[in-house]
Amino acid sequence: MTLAELAPAAHNLSYSEKLKLIRLLIEDLEQADRTISLDPNKTDDLPTPYDSFGAGEILMAAFNRK
Repeated sequence: MTLAELAPAAHNLSYSEKLKLIRLLIEDLEQADRTISLDPNKTDDLPTPYDSFGAGEILMAAFNRK
């Protein structure tokens, strides 16, 4: 069964049945025991707010628009 086939049926479930489905899927994922293995010799570039001098002004402008 594909997600496209499953989604409409999931939308028709009651609140409690949706929670049970979520728990079932989480348990299934936990049992699969899939872990992400990171390459220790690789450097990943993670963007941070440091040295982003215009970010504060952009955020303030966005907040003031609302």
